[in-house]
Amino acid sequence: MADRLENAWVALEPMALSHVPALEQAAADGNLWDLWFTTVPAPGLMTAYVEKALRGQVEGRMTPWVVVEKASGDIVGTSRYYDITPDPYRLAIGYTWYARRWQRSHLNTACKHLLLDNAFQNLGVVAVEFHTDAYNQDSQKAIERLGAKREGVLRAHKRREDGSLRDTVCYSILATEWPDVDKWLQLRLKRLTA
Repeated sequence: MADRLENAWVALEPMALSHVPALEQAAADGNLWDLWFTTVPAPGLMTAYVEKALRGQVEGRMTPWVVVEKASGDIVGTSRYYDITPDPYRLAIGYTWYARRWQRSHLNTACKHLLLDNAFQNLGVVAVEFHTDAYNQDSQKAIERLGAKREGVLRAHKRREDGSLRDTVCYSILATEWPDVDKWLQLRLKRLTA
């Protein structure tokens, strides 16, 4: 079971079935399921989404959290570790989405800083990866703002929910890069929350 992670702006709570109603409400802020290049579940499908994430956790393939905006206490989205590989120890951060009102705010930087710091400082990974659909330009820009390096594109890599094939854009941050990325993210958070 994952531990709760938190900073001044967000808390990441281990995902549970009890979070389904709040996640449905967060996804409804902007009808996030309408973006065909994301994996935000449509109305009525959140329970299956959470159950699948929890199965992945039991199998040791992922660690899912819900994102709590601390000032309001509202659950505003989700993120997780996935593609966990033991040797060399690395993982990906993804399945991240936020209610529309929190997109392009300090929230993503605060959330990713928590996840990255935990991965490098507590878990001891050698690298953290990020993957996104080639059509998800907003996600690519957000990942680049974190300080991740673009590695390339895996063409016809995965199936989207609608069955079409997606090209996956890959990014990473290495453990040796984390001290500078950490400083950069802390500076960004100061600027975004000033």
